[in-house]
Amino acid sequence: MAEARKADRPVLRVLSGEAISPPPAWMMRQAGRYLPEYRATRAEAGSFLDLCYNPAFATEVTLQPIRRFGFEASILFSDILVVPHALGQDVRFVEGEGPRLDALEGRAQFDRLRQAGDPAIVSHLAPVFEAVERIRGALPQETTLLGFCGAPWTVASYMIGGRGTPDLAPARALAASDPALLDALLDRLVTVQTEYLIRQFRAGADAVQIFESHAGVLPDSSDGDALKRFSLGPIARMVAGIRAEIPDAKIIVFARGSGLDGHARVIPETGADAVGVDWGVDLAALRARVPATTVTQGNLHPETLIEGGRALDAAVDAILAATEGVPHIFNLGHGITPQTPVAHVEQMLARLRGSR
Repeated sequence: MAEARKADRPVLRVLSGEAISPPPAWMMRQAGRYLPEYRATRAEAGSFLDLCYNPAFATEVTLQPIRRFGFEASILFSDILVVPHALGQDVRFVEGEGPRLDALEGRAQFDRLRQAGDPAIVSHLAPVFEAVERIRGALPQETTLLGFCGAPWTVASYMIGGRGTPDLAPARALAASDPALLDALLDRLVTVQTEYLIRQFRAGADAVQIFESHAGVLPDSSDGDALKRFSLGPIARMVAGIRAEIPDAKIIVFARGSGLDGHARVIPETGADAVGVDWGVDLAALRARVPATTVTQGNLHPETLIEGGRALDAAVDAILAATEGVPHIFNLGHGITPQTPVAHVEQMLARLRGSR
């Protein structure tokens, strides 16, 4: 019975290659500060990490956009930096500034991290798995539950730099000065995050997304293929590791900033089921380049959602035209921003769902 119910979830149907019109929809960061109910729960929870690690609060904010908008998929509320936190790196969130970590500047800091397989890692992340169980139990049966994590390069760049930087200079400098150390860090993240996603599946996630937020800013590679060396290669190892335990696992890879060429490489080089398309890529051009069976997701510009009006209607229509008759999941080309009017999300969905 449970498998029959899963088969009726539109997002899973698309991830299996089915074209649905209109396409099912969800938004990256759909549980977030643009919603007044999220802001109220966030204030009650205290710190951002308290919100992530409290299964009751994490479940509540995950469900809020489903109650309000009826998205066809819900994504676990957490953060990509809970993994370095579980490895023993200090992580904190500064109000108005974002995450801060004690920078991993060399071998000494790396050696202090927990080894893959340390039971303390799973213990630290146990509230996340409990939240997945609670969310799946509370969601409508037709709603797909997505788990997620950051890609190894993206997470490593935060761990090395201690914060997000536009050019990722600290991480790229470490790649030049001590490539073996960067490789060791990426290897550990591949192993730990593969297990992390497997446990999310076992807790009730229907599919997962791997966020490579920094695929457009990579170190130089001696073989001239930095995208494969630092991004797609480690992700491919994660996908293979997950499938070794869960053969039918559905996996989306979002390689932001990798360009048209990079997006076209994601599925064949990682084994993922779908490619998340960022707003900088021409979706019609990508669809013309990849096989018709390729599952895409995205790529509405978050600023167009802020603008609303005719521009938003036109952008929705363009995505529908580019993906007519092929498997596609409607989404943004990056996360929704806090200043987005709720009414514009309603307009977007009305346009999408009225396209039938």
